[in-house]
Amino acid sequence: MRNLFRKKWGDINFALRLPHGKTTPPYDSPPLQSLLPVRPPLSVLILYAMGQLGWSLASFSVGNLLVYFYMPPEQGQPMFPSLIYQGAVVGVLTLIGIVSAGGRVLDGIVDPLVANWSDRKKSSFGKRRWFMLLGAVPFALFATLVFFPPDTSESASNFLWLTIVIALYYFFFALYVIPFNALLAELGHTSKDRLLISTLLSVAWALGFVLGNSAYALQGVFEQAGQTPLHAFQNTVLLLHAIAMIFMLLPAIFLNERRYARQLPSDHNLRQALSAVFGNRNFRWFLTSFLLYWLALTFIQLGVGFYTTLLLGLDKGMAFTFSIVSFLTSFLLYFPMNLLVNKWGKRRAMLTAYLMFGAIFMVVAFVKNIPLPKEWLLYGLAVAAAGPLAIFGILPNAIIGDEVEREERESGKQLAGMFFGVSAFTMKVGVSLANLIFPSLLLFGKSSENPPRGAIYRICRGTVLPHRMVGVWEIFSGRFQGRRMNFKR
Repeated sequence: MRNLFRKKWGDINFALRLPHGKTTPPYDSPPLQSLLPVRPPLSVLILYAMGQLGWSLASFSVGNLLVYFYMPPEQGQPMFPSLIYQGAVVGVLTLIGIVSAGGRVLDGIVDPLVANWSDRKKSSFGKRRWFMLLGAVPFALFATLVFFPPDTSESASNFLWLTIVIALYYFFFALYVIPFNALLAELGHTSKDRLLISTLLSVAWALGFVLGNSAYALQGVFEQAGQTPLHAFQNTVLLLHAIAMIFMLLPAIFLNERRYARQLPSDHNLRQALSAVFGNRNFRWFLTSFLLYWLALTFIQLGVGFYTTLLLGLDKGMAFTFSIVSFLTSFLLYFPMNLLVNKWGKRRAMLTAYLMFGAIFMVVAFVKNIPLPKEWLLYGLAVAAAGPLAIFGILPNAIIGDEVEREERESGKQLAGMFFGVSAFTMKVGVSLANLIFPSLLLFGKSSENPPRGAIYRICRGTVLPHRMVGVWEIFSGRFQGRRMNFKR
């Protein structure tokens, strides 16, 4: 009895010495709740997706409006003053193409470094949130400064400014985005969870993309208020990036990473982590199709303003109309596409989307010969592109997340940051190639006086080819069979 009393009193006395509200059961008692991370509720996943909206909006201008700003369409007279030399400097390469592609290459080099740094980071704040909080504000800042060169006329200082700011922008882009993407695999505890998270991220990305496309319309609003096109565009970028910064900070500040994320410490150095990721044969096949897809998609994104104004002969504000129609239709298709993926499997769904996208932009190449009103064609293409965009928005991240879990189960290595870092590097190689090639194609024509059909045809043909290559690659290689990459249910 005396020993029992001492044990009970010892337990009570130990509990009383803990901070207020904290108690610990006897050592031989089972835990009151599972020691594993808790599956995040929908509200937490939505909070996480807010960061996707933020970085999608912050990166839109540099990714899609850089050529529009520094090599603007010419309808009578240039929309903006010439800020850097616009002719060819190396063969058919332009300064803006070289700077843009160089920035993407730097970004691709930084990605694996940040990925490994993030995987190895130990922080009570959260090893992913630490990077997100550090990178959010300078990411938005340098994305804005890209469009505020020191001189309002063509000068070498503008080119030097652009080179430095682009490099800093891509560094902080990687610092935020790579750890953010790694959280997808860690917050998604099951394959269905990861598909849901990927769907939410796709919706958030689409919202950011549409808000970014509103730059054309907002520029018109500021111009109607009496501002010059240059100042109107700069004020538009400033407004959109302030909104983007707020959304990026939300998950960095409020997401409880340690409670909801499945994480293990990693002691792999950069070389070991890269060897583990590239040693995955199926993942290498996935990266090949991922490269070709982003090469084609970047052609599309860079060309929206030119397709609208020069090829279809419509007002620049119709580029925003194209984006909003495509977004709304794609948004409506997210749930049906989830059902389709569950029925068909991921491989067949992605293959169908590749072939559909290739067919759509084959039509764009010959759109001037189609005897229909141009507004009808614009709406028709926007609706037709919605299905493939929904599939591309949902599946790639879910597939990468599945592969992170498979690698963890087979080897005991948790390399979420490195898997997403390598995928981001592959994406940026494709984007860099497109940014390098696209401005050069504009040398064939980018004004009403200089017929643009040759340039636009070359752009569309360059867009179609990667999609066709991906489709043929998948059909004849037979690599995406779903056993190791979880492409089927």
